[in-house]
Amino acid sequence: MPKMPTILDIRNATVTFQDGTTTTTALDDATFSADSDTLTAIVGESGSGKSTLLSVGAGLITPDSGTVEVNGTNSIIFQQSNLLSSLKVRDQLLIMDHMAGRKLRKDRANELLEFVGLKGMGNRRIGQLSGGQAQRVNIARALMDEPNLLLADEPTSALDSHLSQEIIRLLRDITQEMDTATVLVTHDRSLITFVDHVVEVKDGRVSKQEANDA
Repeated sequence: MPKMPTILDIRNATVTFQDGTTTTTALDDATFSADSDTLTAIVGESGSGKSTLLSVGAGLITPDSGTVEVNGTNSIIFQQSNLLSSLKVRDQLLIMDHMAGRKLRKDRANELLEFVGLKGMGNRRIGQLSGGQAQRVNIARALMDEPNLLLADEPTSALDSHLSQEIIRLLRDITQEMDTATVLVTHDRSLITFVDHVVEVKDGRVSKQEANDA
């Protein structure tokens, strides 16, 4: 099969943080890439630098050295859903249009809610949703701008194992059907059976990046 286009390319990125007189190296000459139509999991121990690597890819952190190239737009799914309790489910998606000064695309919002398994739930309040449903709304909202790159930071950390697998399967479906490059950080190694590539981060370095044969 031909190689898919590279959407995210991080080369030799180093990130340090200063705390008083102490310098901590969060990333140490890290190189990482993510291709279209590919679901990649970044794994590693707490404090290994995996979330910092994701934040560099998202543009939330500028590395001290190295390069970051993103081909297209990106969107981020955070650990917590960060939904607005005052808005109904559909409005959580439409706020993306409102913030961008666009005409509200109600049809697209409804299509995305159906795609993530929430058909007919657009008028519900967030308090009426389960944790898994709320994370599905979060994912649908991230898709409103048709991103080439989807970044997810521990998207299943607040969910039980069954719901976690549902969310990972949904991300896999999104990756395949929408041709995104999807990268997720996870501490749950049981979920890597659902991904295409696994990246190991240790002591701020990308120690392994390989296809997942599980």
